[in-house]
Amino acid sequence: MAELKTQQNDASVEVFLGGIEHEKRRADTRAVCELMARITGWQAKMWGKSIIGFGAYDYKYESGRSGRWMIVGLSPRKTSLTVYIMPGFAGFPELMSKIGKYKTGKSCLYINKLEDVDLSVLESLVAQSVEVMKDRYSWAAE
Repeated sequence: MAELKTQQNDASVEVFLGGIEHEKRRADTRAVCELMARITGWQAKMWGKSIIGFGAYDYKYESGRSGRWMIVGLSPRKTSLTVYIMPGFAGFPELMSKIGKYKTGKSCLYINKLEDVDLSVLESLVAQSVEVMKDRYSWAAE
């Protein structure tokens, strides 16, 4: 497998959460972390220095490039809380129309503050994306 910069490691998720300077971002990150743990039943793991991930899957592209990545995750960035939804958002148009105020990247949901989104819709989005990933890849709940 190719070496990735951001890999799962044994750093403490709790220490990381406690070190988030902005109080509101820390509270929002804890809330989404707890939501993901409840939905997946998996233990949170650090990926690199600033991403909290749940589960892992192995992928291999036609080019031969391969690696391992989290199934769902989150990261408290300076301007927003980033939620990683690995299958992307195209398969969830109904949920995306109901979730609230957000921006997206390819697999990133950017939330300014948790009050901007409907938590029940976020729960459904996380749960459904995990199911898609389980169906799509051989995975490991590490």
